[in-house]
Amino acid sequence: MTATTKDNIEKKRKVVKRRRRIKVFRLIFMLVLLALIGSAILFVGIGIYHVAGRAYNEVTSMYQGYTERKVARTGAVDPKLEGYTNILILGVDNGDEGEPQADTIFVLSFSNDTGKSRLISIPRDTWVTADSSSGKIGKLYAVGGANLIVRHVSGLLGISIHQFVVLDTNTLAELIDVLGGVDVYVEEDMHYDDPASGLSIHLDRGYQHLDGDQAQKYLRFRGEKLGDVGRVQRQQKFIRALYAKVLQLDTIPKLPAIAEIFRNKMETSAEIFDSAHLANILRRMNSEAPITAMLPGEENEEGAWIPDIAAIDSLISELFPVHDIAGEPEESEE
Repeated sequence: MTATTKDNIEKKRKVVKRRRRIKVFRLIFMLVLLALIGSAILFVGIGIYHVAGRAYNEVTSMYQGYTERKVARTGAVDPKLEGYTNILILGVDNGDEGEPQADTIFVLSFSNDTGKSRLISIPRDTWVTADSSSGKIGKLYAVGGANLIVRHVSGLLGISIHQFVVLDTNTLAELIDVLGGVDVYVEEDMHYDDPASGLSIHLDRGYQHLDGDQAQKYLRFRGEKLGDVGRVQRQQKFIRALYAKVLQLDTIPKLPAIAEIFRNKMETSAEIFDSAHLANILRRMNSEAPITAMLPGEENEEGAWIPDIAAIDSLISELFPVHDIAGEPEESEE
């Protein structure tokens, strides 16, 4: 009996010791596990810190580079013209000699405060001095691309050009088709055939719903009555109609397709930082149609458009009201 009791006591002691060892082992295991987890968290935290630091440095470097490019692109900014975002839009095609040319040139300017817009058309035959030589501004696209035209337009108007967009006739037609066409009044019968360039224009006078192909032909037609002046007026009327079309509610579901065209079919100087700014401006676009103007000047005997510098200065003063001390523009009568 006594031996049995001792055996039972010994067994209980062993069980208790085993349980204690298990508890100690579990405690040690938990401590080791917590230490590993803590080390891992610390390691990940340090890694995240370094990654975040590198990302911050990269973004800072990107923004600094963007700022430097922006300054180089726009040049010195006249304080009286602050508060506006000016975009040069070029419609290009193959010229008579087979070289690309800027067939349509205009500046679309937005007021950053009000969202009101201004449109200044520049005839493609405007005579400018390119470095040591002279020529028509539309022809300069083949020489120095959009950047060269940006510099000349900025010099002509005396304003900074913040961005440029370049599109060809096929891209314009695709954009118009995505929007569902544009309604315009065709001022005269337009009939013109040029087998060499593959251009065939046949539009009847009157109200028309133009698809993309018809729209680009309407814009390219050069009538005999007013020549390039009439062509510029026609382009301005079309842009006003297009502006109104873009502001319609049924444009909203088409925005992804439009963005795809802008991203893949157009050349633009806009960067990620510009895009955020432009998106904010477009969000506040004013419902009023753009104020339209043509570069003042006159056509000479050789068919070149000679700018009138004094009249240009007067036009810019009218279109870009001087900002007051509080930073609010003193809008002129529109």
